[in-house]
Formats: sequence, structure tokens, C-alpha cells
Amino acid sequence: MSREAALILDRCDELAAISADPEHLVRVHLSPEHAAANALVATWMEEAGLSTWQDAAGNQCGRIEGREPGLPALLLGSHIDTVPDAGRFDGMLGVLLAIAVVSRLPRNELPFAVEVVAFSDEEGTRFGTALLGSRALAGTWDDEWWNLTDAHGITLAEAFVDFGLDPARLPGAFRRPEDLVGYLEAHIEQGPYLEDADRRLAVVTSIAGARRFALTMTGKAGHAGGTPYDRRRDALVGASELVVEIERLSKQQHVIGTVGKLEAFPGGVNVIPGRVEFSLDLRAEFDDDRDECLRLMFEAAHSIAARRGLEFHDHEIYRADAVVCDLDLRAGIEAGIRSTGDELPMAFWSRAGHDGMAVVAVTPIAMLFLRCKGGVSHHPDESVRQDDVAAALDAYEAAVLALAG
Repeated sequence: MSREAALILDRCDELAAISADPEHLVRVHLSPEHAAANALVATWMEEAGLSTWQDAAGNQCGRIEGREPGLPALLLGSHIDTVPDAGRFDGMLGVLLAIAVVSRLPRNELPFAVEVVAFSDEEGTRFGTALLGSRALAGTWDDEWWNLTDAHGITLAEAFVDFGLDPARLPGAFRRPEDLVGYLEAHIEQGPYLEDADRRLAVVTSIAGARRFALTMTGKAGHAGGTPYDRRRDALVGASELVVEIERLSKQQHVIGTVGKLEAFPGGVNVIPGRVEFSLDLRAEFDDDRDECLRLMFEAAHSIAARRGLEFHDHEIYRADAVVCDLDLRAGIEAGIRSTGDELPMAFWSRAGHDGMAVVAVTPIAMLFLRCKGGVSHHPDESVRQDDVAAALDAYEAAVLALAG
């Protein structure tokens, strides 16, 4: 079994030890833990022969030159931030695989430079807006984000300064299309399809288009004992009916709809809820399917509200449209997988979002998936096999060389 794969897994453990919570893995954007992780990743990049820098958005970067200095670069990377109580492979494994690939590549021979980027914020855990690191790199930054606040009331602009970054210098992180040849990312699947098929690796065809909303159902609070049913305007019952309808419509329309948060107010055990705040995450392979299902869901929401004497409101908090992986880069990934002995690589779309959704604004993208146990992700039970990591490393290297050829 590959000694390099064992080293990669050991390094995943080292990164997982850098956490704001000693009991759970939590590492968010522009935190002291983010700084420590960047420093450690930079050390490993330098050991692999990359020249390193932290860009103006807090992304940790490294580069080797091609057959002549200054050539456009093939980007390899993923992210090193986490959700609360995370696993140790989501994002981090992709960064470490990229570094290991570069350690194998010939120096000053490729027709492009190769860069590795460890994105600072893919999850959006701290400020509620995902892909901040990759959106900065892609030059699609929205200045309104500077006013986003975390749970402690710290703005994103203040967090930049606290981290040692200058918001005014953020454009220094922007990349130009002519300076890049593409972006490749290796990532755990975060789903069960590879494991169900007893396969190690897959090529990603596209990344789901996602929209997220903060929803509110408003009625009237009242005494649980003293208010007859025919006079109740129970916001929680209305919201609950909508949650069930969201599931039904998602299955019917072949999209993925999830209500992940729901809170009733005022929250007394003997009080009829007068207001409910809840979330909606909606994603699909194709944007048209997602948006048509959303129309049906909101139509159902207003119907439920009218029937129950409630008011329904929605506020979109995130949107990322579906991204199709580049055919030429996909061919490189497929060639890499075939080099490991898999003559008919699996290919399917990613239900989860990734940094490539932002990077595609500046350069074409493609992705390599590797099997994860039970499809579990965003949880401490994330698990991968060492032989799968070894196969992913071989396939990733072969993909880069295929693109070079």
C-alpha cells in the first residue's frame, strides 16, 4: 500500500488537530486556526518544492514553474475550512492529494505551471456566505459581503484586518483567465454511489445548482389551552405542513430539497407558535428543474398560509447555478482513472457544492471523486480507505500528465 497515501492520511490527522474546539473539529475562515492550518500547509507545499504565498483573501497558494517561467498555471486544490463538528477529509484530503501530486511531477518540463490552492472559505460557516476564498480568486467578489457579520457581531472587513489582511488589497487575489489553463479538484464523494457500486474513483460531470432561503411563517401566538382550534393561527403547523410538501415535491420533481433549521417563537411549551423561522436548501443537476420546483414550493407555501390565516415570506441568502465540468479536463480525469486499471470510469454529477462553482468564472474546471464510507460527510464519521487514497493519487497525477501531453 502506498507510503504516500499513508502520509496523506497522517497529515489529514494533523490538520484535524487544528480546531477551535478540542472535542470537535471546527476551523472557520480568518480564525487563528485558519492561520495555523495555512502555515502547516505552506510547510508541506515547500517540502514538495512549491514556492508559497498567502494571497490577499487568505488562500494558501503554492507554485512550480513549467518549461519556462511565467506560463499559465493548471490549478489543483480544495479547501481547508470546515463545518462545525466536521470530518477530517472534506476539502483537506483534496489539498493534500494536490500537494502530493506536485511532489511527483517533473520540474521545468510541463507546458504549463502548476499551482496548488488551499481555499480559505468554502463552507461559509462563519459568515453565512459560502465560497468566499474561491470567489475572491475568481474575481467575483461582492463588496456588500464586507458587512456580513459572524455570531459575535464581527464584520467580514474587521475579520480581514484581525487576520492581518487589508480589505483594500483584496483585488490582489483576483486571477485573470489568460493566467490559468484550468482547475482540477479531488474530493470525497459525499454520497453513496461509488460505495454501492464497489468502485474507488469517479469523474464528475457537473456540480449541482443550489439556492438557499430563509423562510418565515407568521401567525398569532396564543394560550395553548384557551384558544379553540377554529381560532388558531398556528405558524408551526403551517410551517410543518410546508416542510412535508417540500419533501413531496422534491421527490416528485427529482431535485433535492432540505429544511435544515426550524425555530418556533415565542417557544413556550404551552404557547401556540406565532412565528416560525426555517431554512430551505434546494439543489438539482439542472437550474431549470431546481427553479421550477421552487416555484411549486412557494405556490404551496402561499396556499397553506392563506388556508390557515398565516403569512409566508422568503428571503434568498445564497445562489450558485449549476456548473458543467469541461470536456477536455474531464477527459484528463478519465484517462487518470483508467491508468489505475479501471477501464470504464463511473461518471455522475455532484450533489454537493465545491469551489469549482466559483472558479469556473475564470477558468474551466473538472473533478475527481473518491469513495467515502457510507457516503458520510460533514460529520466526524467521515472515512476513506488508504488504498482508495493511493488510487486517487495515481489517477490525479496521471490526469495532470495527460493534460500536459
